[in-house]
Amino acid sequence: MTKHDLSLFSAVQSAEGIRDGRILSEALVEDCLKRIEETDSTIRAWAYLDAGVALDQARELDRIRKAGRATGPLHGVPVGLKDIVDTKDMPTQRGTPIFSGRQPEADARLVECLREAGAVIMGKTKTTELAFMHPTETTNPFDATRTPGGSSSGSAAAVAARHVPLAIGTQTGGSVIRPASYCGAYGFKPTRGMISRHGVFRTSVSLDHVGGFANALEDIALLTNVVSRYDQRDPASFARPRADMLSGAQADVPVEPNIAWLDFPFNDRLDEDALEGLNAVIEGLGGRVERFSVSSQLADLITVHKTIYDYEIRQNMVEISNAYWPELSPEMQSAITRGGDISEAEYEDALAVMASAQGFFAEYFNEFDAILAPAATGEAVPLSAGHTGDSVFCLTWTLAGLPCLTLPLLVGQNDLPIGVQLIGAIEEDDRLFRTAAWVQRTLKTQE
Repeated sequence: MTKHDLSLFSAVQSAEGIRDGRILSEALVEDCLKRIEETDSTIRAWAYLDAGVALDQARELDRIRKAGRATGPLHGVPVGLKDIVDTKDMPTQRGTPIFSGRQPEADARLVECLREAGAVIMGKTKTTELAFMHPTETTNPFDATRTPGGSSSGSAAAVAARHVPLAIGTQTGGSVIRPASYCGAYGFKPTRGMISRHGVFRTSVSLDHVGGFANALEDIALLTNVVSRYDQRDPASFARPRADMLSGAQADVPVEPNIAWLDFPFNDRLDEDALEGLNAVIEGLGGRVERFSVSSQLADLITVHKTIYDYEIRQNMVEISNAYWPELSPEMQSAITRGGDISEAEYEDALAVMASAQGFFAEYFNEFDAILAPAATGEAVPLSAGHTGDSVFCLTWTLAGLPCLTLPLLVGQNDLPIGVQLIGAIEEDDRLFRTAAWVQRTLKTQE
């Protein structure tokens, strides 16, 4: 048998190969560990990694398959977890010394889903402090002088560097979509309520979403299928059947999709190369993209997002801020202080606008299959900037709870990745994947 570097295999390829007996999970994990050993001294994607524990999981999953027992959709495939996701056998330290050595007593619901699917829980990837804005030490795999984005910094970097084929992240503003853009990966934040947040550190009950990263469209669809389950412990989780995203990614469109581009006033924050690239994408889609101006109410949704985020982060940080105020970063202290200046009436008004926005987009997608938008302002910003980039192009869609997908389609002036964002209708995540697959195929024919 020819020796391949299994860390370069997609998750779908790996899962099929393991189920068919053509490759071993142990060999896959060994190749991933080798790549981590070779590159993580620079990238610094991992907050916790125990090679022995990862290999033990892989060997047990190989034993189960050889015994002829049932295998899951991710059987033997390694997955990284953002270090705000609880695990009973690994520390969850939330990107801050405040929680150094913290050991949860139980797995998060999504971790239970991954284990049931046969995944190898590889370890914990680094996050910004408390999944907010203060950067961690992770660097961009394409340029060590630049950020991988935040707050899911380590998850995006680990996938892009081929440390693991899949990783879990979270998004409250733009913390999946933007890092995926900076790192040249696929990033997906599904419809609000698709994935349980039970056992995931909370910053905003209204805005927090779980998402993930991969190096192929089918891979991120498969990962999201596995972790999308109803959970009565999460107030956002809905007790209805969920879309099959992998089927969507593998399907042909019945007719060519209608796609919208919205001219927000903050589009002037785009770097010139990002704008040129996005215009080239629109042109390459052969007249299927229609441009629209934006009302002031729609443009102001980013302010509504900020009001809800600041108010709720203060509520969720009460115990931490009371006990550890001096240990918190200036960014976190500032957010908590801002939250104290927001009245309950202002907060309730913002929640009402959020509900109205959800209704608006429910109608909007009767006419359009997807919205095309930037995923970030352009290439990854330098580490010297002291922040993980601007999330403005993600806030509207996060507020409305819409499924959002980063496609790694563009390259900037410094040969660094720039992602393109596609946004779909609530609970029609499969339709979004189907449209994304069409976009990729259509653009490929233009090359």
